Amino acid sequence: MDIKSFLSPANVLLDVSASDKARLLQMLSDRAASALNLPADRIFHHLAAREELGSTGTGAGIAIPHARVEGVKKPFGILARLKKPMDFSSIDAKPVDLVFLLLLPATSAGEQLNALASVARRLRNPERLRGLRGAIHYSDLFHAFIAESGTSQE
Repeated sequence: MDIKSFLSPANVLLDVSASDKARLLQMLSDRAASALNLPADRIFHHLAAREELGSTGTGAGIAIPHARVEGVKKPFGILARLKKPMDFSSIDAKPVDLVFLLLLPATSAGEQLNALASVARRLRNPERLRGLRGAIHYSDLFHAFIAESGTSQE
């Protein structure tokens, strides 16, 4: 799935500050709500409910909070690099500094799950992670994330 179909440069955030996971998710929910013209509390509710099932911190400093939300028509993403790593109750107990928020339509479809798989694959690539962590400007962060790595798996 083409990352650019659900991540725009306007939704790439650099040096995000939040005191904890809940505040970060609320901030990202507010941003998504504004872009999607949906209530922020609805988005936050779905993200918080998903986190209660288990942390979306996948390890290696990465989290992919995601949820299906009524009113979302197609996959929507926000990429954020945090100013200071934070506890996300990740599977490896390491703090998170890279977050990709992914919202999916409430109805189930294989293509939408491909969006989540595509994000997860990209965030497992060590070369890409170096580029994301070394980015100086939000456009560098965007291009590091969308760049093809030469593998057919992305």
